[in-house]
Amino acid sequence: MTTRSPSLLDALLPIGVLVVLLGLSVYLFGDGSSSGPNQIALMSAAFVAGLVGLKNGLRWAEIEEGILAGIHMAMKANLILLAVGALIGTWILAGTVPTMIWLGLKLISAEYFYVTSCLICALTALSIGSSWTVAGTLGIGLMGVAAGLGLDPAITAGAIISGAYFGDKLSPLSDTTNLAPAAAGADLFAHIRNMLRTTTPALLIALVIFFVLGQQAGASHDTGRIAEVLVALEAQFRLGWHLLLPVAFLLFLAMRQWAAFPAVFLAALLGAVFALVFQPEVMGRLADPAAGVLAPLKTVWSALFAGYESASGNAELDGLLSKGGMGSMLTTVWLIICAMCFGGVLERLGLLQRLLQSALRLVRSDSGLVASTITTSIGTNVITADQYIALVLPGRMYRAEYEKRSLAPTSLSRALEDGGTLTSVLVPWNTCGAYMAATLGVATLSYLPYCFFNLIMPVLAIALAYVLPPRRQES
Repeated sequence: MTTRSPSLLDALLPIGVLVVLLGLSVYLFGDGSSSGPNQIALMSAAFVAGLVGLKNGLRWAEIEEGILAGIHMAMKANLILLAVGALIGTWILAGTVPTMIWLGLKLISAEYFYVTSCLICALTALSIGSSWTVAGTLGIGLMGVAAGLGLDPAITAGAIISGAYFGDKLSPLSDTTNLAPAAAGADLFAHIRNMLRTTTPALLIALVIFFVLGQQAGASHDTGRIAEVLVALEAQFRLGWHLLLPVAFLLFLAMRQWAAFPAVFLAALLGAVFALVFQPEVMGRLADPAAGVLAPLKTVWSALFAGYESASGNAELDGLLSKGGMGSMLTTVWLIICAMCFGGVLERLGLLQRLLQSALRLVRSDSGLVASTITTSIGTNVITADQYIALVLPGRMYRAEYEKRSLAPTSLSRALEDGGTLTSVLVPWNTCGAYMAATLGVATLSYLPYCFFNLIMPVLAIALAYVLPPRRQES
């Protein structure tokens, strides 16, 4: 059978179905939409896209190849998620997360907590080049500190993400910071220098907002509540600076550019060792007498797959520390697989390319080309649920047009990052949004309004494109 090129209506139909179903999902299920309803919406939209492919003459085996290719792209993220779940479980059992919370409550004041969290995450991500690692280590501890201080978890998550993505975006160790100039044909360090024009003012604006929010929150927080959490922590765990060594170990591996999955899983296993050595009372309390001499092994093994269950008697602390385990990440893995099924079908059928061709026809000026690149990258993040596709696909489609207009490759690479990298974490079914929600324990739509850096960047970049036209290639 002869295959036909997709029409604009073909490309818009599955996307329209997805938008309608996701809207109904949020309306009917609210915050619980990511625990099943969104997955059904994504799979249904993928099925509609598959029907479009069959109509255009493709065989189901070819469509299935696109689905499998999409899932394959997400497997790296899924492995990292499972490893992070294991890490959270053993780090709580070892006293590492409780120590981070304990120290944070003692050292960081509520008035400066949001701005401090943002800066700490920014500097760490700049050093290691990974926003995911920052969220899975410092982010977990900072969320606990915020709970102890009685601060808003959504604002805290926004501060963590804002700082982590700023550092990730400017780090030469970051995969996306390397991928964007590669897709655009730009030099890495020229790309980083060019990004400073938008990232620096965006971060400064975000820091001012976090400072103001901190001053408002600090005036009303309950110091007696902090004392209760500290007493409960000290009663449940042996605490100390030495328990932060697993964190230092993971950051060291990240700086050595280890792959994320083995680095995180090794850090989780180190947490299990620390639990055996430094938390004998906790291990004794959780031991299963029926397991005999293997009871300690069973306890740390359970933490890896089922997480930690706190029973301190302090309801707030128990809610904070009862989490982790690979099993806690399975709903998020399910969401990512469904999202990548949809994105994989659209790319295999050429529906995304058809939409980009239509977008290019609307571009008139150089500034409009930059604005179109940014909005296309944002749209690709929403549709395909993967930031890498949001960098590579628009980069591949727009690169020839930038060259035709003699625009510098760094103009394209920066636009890809401003739209693709930074907004990925704002989409609930995107791999980045799903990861942050699962790791920080705050729904994507709840923290989204407070990711000030991520929200400001695309708007600032589009405005700058019209105020200061994109750079020309050097002759």
